[in-house]
Amino acid sequence: MAHVKPYSLFTEFDINLFKAGKHFRLYEKFGSHPVTVDGIDGTYFAVWAPSAKQVSVIGDFNYWIEGEHQLNVRWDESGIWEGFIPLVGKGAIYKYKIQSHHNDIKTEKADPYARRCEHPPSTASIVWDDSYKWKDKSWMKKRKKNNAIDAPFSVYEVHLGSWKRNIEEDRYMSYYELADDLVNYVKEMNFTHVELMPIMEFPYDPSWGYQITGYFAPTSRFGYPEEFKYLVDKLHQNDIGIILDWVPSHFPEDAHGLGFFDGSHLYEHPDKRKGYHQDWKSLIFNYERNEVRSFLISNAIFWLDQYHADGLRVDAVASMLFLDYSREDGEWEPNIYGGRENLAVIDFLKQLNEEVYASFPDVQTIAEESTAFPMVSKPTFMGGLGFGMKWMMGWMHDTLEYFAKDPIYRKFHQNDITFSLAYAFTENFMLPLSHDEVVYGKNSILGRMPGDEWQRFANLRLLYGYMFTHPGTKLLFMGGEFGQYNEWDFQNSLDWNLLDFKPHKDTQTYFKELNTLYKNTPALYEKGFSGEGFEWISFDDHENCVISYIRKGYQEENNVIVVCNFTPTVRENYKIGVPNKAKIKEIFNSDAKKYGGSGVSNPRQITAKKDPWNGKEYSAEITLPPLAITVFQIK
Repeated sequence: MAHVKPYSLFTEFDINLFKAGKHFRLYEKFGSHPVTVDGIDGTYFAVWAPSAKQVSVIGDFNYWIEGEHQLNVRWDESGIWEGFIPLVGKGAIYKYKIQSHHNDIKTEKADPYARRCEHPPSTASIVWDDSYKWKDKSWMKKRKKNNAIDAPFSVYEVHLGSWKRNIEEDRYMSYYELADDLVNYVKEMNFTHVELMPIMEFPYDPSWGYQITGYFAPTSRFGYPEEFKYLVDKLHQNDIGIILDWVPSHFPEDAHGLGFFDGSHLYEHPDKRKGYHQDWKSLIFNYERNEVRSFLISNAIFWLDQYHADGLRVDAVASMLFLDYSREDGEWEPNIYGGRENLAVIDFLKQLNEEVYASFPDVQTIAEESTAFPMVSKPTFMGGLGFGMKWMMGWMHDTLEYFAKDPIYRKFHQNDITFSLAYAFTENFMLPLSHDEVVYGKNSILGRMPGDEWQRFANLRLLYGYMFTHPGTKLLFMGGEFGQYNEWDFQNSLDWNLLDFKPHKDTQTYFKELNTLYKNTPALYEKGFSGEGFEWISFDDHENCVISYIRKGYQEENNVIVVCNFTPTVRENYKIGVPNKAKIKEIFNSDAKKYGGSGVSNPRQITAKKDPWNGKEYSAEITLPPLAITVFQIK
């Protein structure tokens, strides 16, 4: 048996913080760390397994033989097993062999804190460290401004495995290849941020990454950890932020994962009413356990600290908040006050956001929360959960439902397109057209649009224009920007060949210039979360299916008027109220010929007349293009 030298990265203070649920840098202590002890190179291993009576490190360096390299349990009842193994270094493949006190059950587990994992379907951990030299100093210095809530936020949601594939070799593109192709494309399209669907290691491709087993390791499908850092670095060097999907809501039951880790319900809640997701056939973290909270918050901090992420989009928050989520009567137990809220989760999320913003005040956390749970994006000192933003799921559902209707029926459903403004400023909302809306028979966004081909593309342009002039930040799933025709298929590349066809190429051009309009028009983002940034001109012209509104920035001279015509009828001499004796000039029109439109426009500057309309003293007569959005600068 090889000798394991006494060595520890833990101090008594670390242990106390860990047991109290207050240690948020556990990745510096747990896992495998190449170190030199007494002049001997090796690796220090540490794992939490309080129900174990024996823990061994097994790997390619000891022929996977149990007992060759046993870890020592700490004396402080922390449940931590640790040890230094000489001559084991970077690249060594390993797992933990854990013998439990419970009926001598034995488990073989990957390291929860591993920095690198084997390429699936292999499941072992790999000893790893890297000395990547970041070159994004300029971005990091100014990102507080770029990530601020009064900055333009146009997010391109990407699934790395299917954005684009290497056709010749029929394989994924590597992090290095994506650092060229993806970064150049996102920059060309004028998005401000990229959001990556989970890149933490996961065993099962059809889960899209939402069933994670390697919480501290970027998936090896696309390369090494430092290669992922290179991708992030390249995004930053091109003034593009990166948001990572983060999944604290559930984890899979795979044998090598966190489930039943040391022969006990260590990470998952022991009560299946709180510890098992019926929808996803997965386990739920025990948010009541201090050490588990430390693990999760440390994981969030890790990606912000070690990988320079600019934000975390937290998946499935609604499923965490409610004890009765997707459960029938009798399948859940009320909290101590008789309510359905999971009080431990509420406390956990507040703690998470407080720590994130205390350590990284220049990032954003974004909640995918689909209910009316109050104050999700309000500060914790006000009683909120403390997120920076929240997905506006109500806007997404109502808007897609409205656009799917034939324009002849839209006059009966005007409320669907205007209702979102009744609650638009109750949260810091992000408007999402995400991957969830283009799968499972829902059709692509373009595929939902009614009418002939011209009308479908006109509707799509109108939808995007309405989205980008509506209060709130924006998110679009990949392919939507050029009118992907088929539903998303995680196994295949986007249909880039569509860009050989004019309607799709024109749509891509439109979206590029829509992003430019958004970024260059302060009125569209400076007060995006405040009622001061929005004023209706008219929301009740049901008969013509027209809405009009003013978007306002910090400077009045930057204000713009937006008019949407949801029918294919050209409307000449259409009167709108104007706030004062102003001149208005068309600066953007989705019906422009270069976008595939018919070319109906307002080519000349228009002077408002003292003719009261829409509750305003002045008015102007404009031409409304068919199925189009028109934006006017107020001068």
